Amino acid sequence: MEAPSTADRLRARIGTAIFERVAGPQGRDRRRQIHLTEGERWFTEDRPVRRVHGDSSMFIGGIRALLLQSLHPLAMAAVAEHSDYRADPWGRLQRTSFFLAVTTFGRAEDARAAIARVRAVHEHVTGTAPDGRPYAASDPHLLTWVHIAEADSFLRAHTRFGTRPLDQAGRDGYVADMARIGAELGVPDPPRTEAELARLIARYRAELTVTAQAREAARFLLFSPPLPAVARAPYGVLAASAVSLLPGWARRQLRLPRLPVTETVLVRPAGHAMVRAIRWATSAPPPARAS
Repeated sequence: MEAPSTADRLRARIGTAIFERVAGPQGRDRRRQIHLTEGERWFTEDRPVRRVHGDSSMFIGGIRALLLQSLHPLAMAAVAEHSDYRADPWGRLQRTSFFLAVTTFGRAEDARAAIARVRAVHEHVTGTAPDGRPYAASDPHLLTWVHIAEADSFLRAHTRFGTRPLDQAGRDGYVADMARIGAELGVPDPPRTEAELARLIARYRAELTVTAQAREAARFLLFSPPLPAVARAPYGVLAASAVSLLPGWARRQLRLPRLPVTETVLVRPAGHAMVRAIRWATSAPPPARAS
């Protein structure tokens, strides 16, 4: 067999580092459980949710989702007071990535078990926001906001930066697929088309405002993530790409400038290049040829 080339070794090294950071120490076992275990799945291989959630554009969509979600003061208070995102951001990422993977690709029974664990955690996440209002993570209204912010962010990131972007029927199908997961989590009547998703986000606009907690989270997410120096520039590209996908009203609240020329000329091409690089690194290398 032909020995791996330098490029293949580099690719494997980078891909392994990304996978271990995102999936955590249990990542390999969980990947086998999710993808290789026999059993019924919620979504067949041709469903849009599999195309979107299996694409590297999710790195950009995830950052956008967190920024957008932070603009609901009660949702942000729950994160600030009950999440360990500052002390253990990678643990939070790993739990989120496992949840998305198992509900999208895993067996139905494993997806339901993951849903049950999240719902049990939500029952204990209660408190009072800085403005004096009570919050509960199990509140269907807050669950709906978190759900639609994620669905909108993942879909927009894939449409802009993903491979094989979906057509209108596919985008509606993605929202419908996400509705299945949302309903299991306790979201009442989640949107099932892209148009319904947009209308529901618009209805939340009056409730959204930036708080000190949201600004702190944005600063942490965009400017001071716990990364080694070598990873800061690639992450900066992902973060800038995520910001470029935010609606103008969200940017204004978070005090993130809109620079149309810079985003068109620099950010968008750099985002495409970075997503392609991650896709290259995390995809399986070609099989070695017999000599």
